[in-house]
Amino acid sequence: MTHLARHRAQQLLRIDHPAEKARLVRQLDLDDLRVLPDDTIADVPGLPGRPDRPMLVPPQQLKTRAPGTREGLGALIHALVHIEANAINLALDVSWRFADMPERFYRDWLQVAREEALHFELLRQHLLTLGFEYGDFPAHNGLWEMAEKTKSSLLARLALVPRTLEARGLDASPAIRNRLVSVGDHRGAAILDIILRDEIGHVAVGNRWYRYLCSAHNLDPISTFAELAAQYGAPKLKGPFNLAARRAAGFDEAELAVLGS
Repeated sequence: MTHLARHRAQQLLRIDHPAEKARLVRQLDLDDLRVLPDDTIADVPGLPGRPDRPMLVPPQQLKTRAPGTREGLGALIHALVHIEANAINLALDVSWRFADMPERFYRDWLQVAREEALHFELLRQHLLTLGFEYGDFPAHNGLWEMAEKTKSSLLARLALVPRTLEARGLDASPAIRNRLVSVGDHRGAAILDIILRDEIGHVAVGNRWYRYLCSAHNLDPISTFAELAAQYGAPKLKGPFNLAARRAAGFDEAELAVLGS
C-alpha cells in the first residue's frame, strides 16, 4: 500500500506509545512512499505524541547517579533511551513540517527516523535487562524545546538541532562509552558504537541540507549559524570536541576552528 510520505510521518509522530512508534517507524518502506514536497499539511495539536512517563523536569533537577550501581547505570541508559525517543520525533517532524524541498530531503530524514528507532529499541531492550522500563526515571525536554522554537524556520531547525544539539552527541559519546566500559557494561558500549556510527551520518544529513539552503539563499554558513544560535538561544558549545567524528559528519575546518569561540 502506497502512503504519502509526509502525511505518514505526521501520523507516526502523533503516536503516544514510544515502543509502538519505534516499531512502526522501523517498518517504513521508503520505496513504498510517495513524496509530494509541496503538499499542504495542517499542524495538529498535541505533537509529538508522548507517553505519560517519563516525568519531564528542568535539566538541573535531574539527579546525578554513579553508574557503578544498578540504579545509576539504569538512569544513564534511560537518559540515552530518552534522547533516542526524541530523535525519532525530531526526524519525523522535519519530514512533514517543511514543504518544498527536494524529494531526497524527505527520504533522508525518514531514513534517519528508521535508524533512530533502531537505536531506541536497542537501548530500551538493554534497559529492560537492567530491570527498568522507559519512564522509570525523570528526563528533560531540551531537544524538543529547540524543535518548538524553530518550527517556523527550516534553516534554523537544521542549524540548531542536527548541527548543534545532535552534534553534541558526537562529542559526548566517547566519554559515555568509557563510563560504561569502566563499570563492565560492554553491551551498552557496543550499542553506543552503533549509535555513533549512525549519528555521524545523521549530522551529515543536517549539514548537507543546511548548506543547500545557505547556497540557495546566498548565505555564509558560518556567520549565519552564529546569528541563528544567538537569535534562538542555542546552548554555547563546550569541549572537548570529537573532531574526528565532526569531520566525518561534514564539518569543514573553518567551522571546527570557531567551535567554542
